[in-house]
Amino acid sequence: MATAAAQEYRHYIGGDWVAAADGATYEDTDPFTGEVVATAPAGGPADARRAVEAAAAAFPAWSQTPPAERQRIFLKAADVLEERQMEVVELLARESGASFGFGMFQSLFVPNLFRQAAALAYAPLGQVIPSDTGAFALGLRKPAGVVGALAPWNAALILSARSIAAPLALGNTVVLKPSEWSPFSGGLLWGQIFAEAGLPAGVLNIVTHAPGAAGPIGDVLIEHPAVRRLNFTGSSQVGRKIAEAAGRQLKRVVLELGGHNPLIVLGDADLEYAVNASAFGAYLHQGQICMSTRRIYVERTIADEFVGRLTEKTKGLKVGDPKEHDTVIGPLINEQALALVKERVEQAVAQGARVLAGGETVGPCFQATLLTDVPEDSEFAKHETFGPVAAVEIVDSAEEAVEKANRTSYGLSAGIITGDRDRGFSLAQLIDSGIVHVNDQTVADEPQMPFGGVKDSGFGRFGGQAVVDEFTELRWVTIRNEGHPFPF
Repeated sequence: MATAAAQEYRHYIGGDWVAAADGATYEDTDPFTGEVVATAPAGGPADARRAVEAAAAAFPAWSQTPPAERQRIFLKAADVLEERQMEVVELLARESGASFGFGMFQSLFVPNLFRQAAALAYAPLGQVIPSDTGAFALGLRKPAGVVGALAPWNAALILSARSIAAPLALGNTVVLKPSEWSPFSGGLLWGQIFAEAGLPAGVLNIVTHAPGAAGPIGDVLIEHPAVRRLNFTGSSQVGRKIAEAAGRQLKRVVLELGGHNPLIVLGDADLEYAVNASAFGAYLHQGQICMSTRRIYVERTIADEFVGRLTEKTKGLKVGDPKEHDTVIGPLINEQALALVKERVEQAVAQGARVLAGGETVGPCFQATLLTDVPEDSEFAKHETFGPVAAVEIVDSAEEAVEKANRTSYGLSAGIITGDRDRGFSLAQLIDSGIVHVNDQTVADEPQMPFGGVKDSGFGRFGGQAVVDEFTELRWVTIRNEGHPFPF
């Protein structure tokens, strides 16, 4: 159980807790205080290969495990996680800087994710296919094999759980590489929970690494022939490299990448609701969510009042220690992230943007920041800025808002707030995004929904029937009652 004292973690490979092959470790630190939360294995290629081999050895038996048993394990894992809820919320704050509210959200979401995944054990349905040759033809779905899962730190609990849940429930085995910034809450925790739930040894393996040392482990997962699927959640820049490398190995990848997510507020919107939705979408978890609202387009008829209210709300968001329950804006994950957000804001201002609220660092935190008049050629306007910064722009019509919303290389999530749901639905069809929410902000998710983006936001889907297609192989099998003549 995690306490205020530093913990000592190990890899989870083949059902055992083991040190890195060379014994190396690194310090996992609290992004707000800088205190050491734990020491974790600084793994490398040898550890990754060992994990893949353990997963490959466990695959034949696990792939044949009855769905009822796989379902039982996931239902038990959900119960175990709920029993450890407050411990996990504390670790999310200490390890990833998650506020109490965001930690609670994750701890409530993931048990539901596991219970939904429990149903996936029965989801890979086959089909009988009409044949013109008289054969009895079947389409059968089988587990793909070993899945390499590369999970991020930002929503450590949710995104690591999502990376392993469907693959495991569908009969695959998994090697999970969590982020170096969340080795426990985004990785090793699952070794503890699934071992208690009864998952057989080797079905789930977890390898951690020091900051900046992800590449060699990722290379093993991409290149090892036993790994048949990969999933990655993270930046578009890294996702592109993974896709290129996996393509050379002819391996399928699910990529959930960055977003530059627009929220459109139409003139008939409820102002109070729109302001609250905008602030939540932009500033939850310091804006360190791939779905965070980055651009807010508001129709001119309500712009003055909306911008004024949103500015005041943004100024009032508490910045500080995420362990204090009323903190909204906690620390950015590390000094490099803080410096980048500060640089992007300063550059936008130098090019003509105006700061309506925030714009300053507070220790390891960056104030909730609202910009306007952001130039289109600024880095902030062109690229995802992973921090509590959003830009508001006034438009003359819904059509102009949609056109501007689509003026980006990203396409993950979008929102439209309007008093006319039918109009909102019609506009939603015009937005180039994998996800569009009418009368909600951009940070919304449910475990069973087909989650994923288009364009530079990636490809492939988690959730729903789509995830079955991603992590199983569809095979064609025929049976003939009698032979037929051959021409030679």
